[in-house]
Amino acid sequence: IQQSKFKATMTSNLVNRVIATDSALALLSTLTEMYGPLMLFQSGVCIDGSSPLCHVLGEFCIGSADVYLGNLDGTPFYVGHEQFEYWRHAQLIVDVAHGMDESASLASGIGNRFVTRSRLFSEEENRQLEQPTLTATWQQAENG
Repeated sequence: IQQSKFKATMTSNLVNRVIATDSALALLSTLTEMYGPLMLFQSGVCIDGSSPLCHVLGEFCIGSADVYLGNLDGTPFYVGHEQFEYWRHAQLIVDVAHGMDESASLASGIGNRFVTRSRLFSEEENRQLEQPTLTATWQQAENG
């Protein structure tokens, strides 16, 4: 017997809350080849110019209050709830800087680090982000 399952999630995907430069995407690709699937986590209240942590997916515990902002070429990006509340009206832009980072981020091991910058959303972008969009997917599941 086959049953259809309906999965619905509320998202606001008209505007990306986090994007990456070509350099950041290239570094993510290199690190993914070396370590497997990754995740990025931005900690600390000050985001502009700080470095998000890059970890192997599943090796860093995401808390229930942490906020998923999106993914960068398949790599999920999270921020703490306090950071999200402070930066909710800004788009985060992940870039690369040369030089070691003092954190335990994977990028430090190859002499680079990720750097987060930001830009304020326009009034129109903020309006779009305030209106969630319903995303639905159908899945076929077999019961045996």
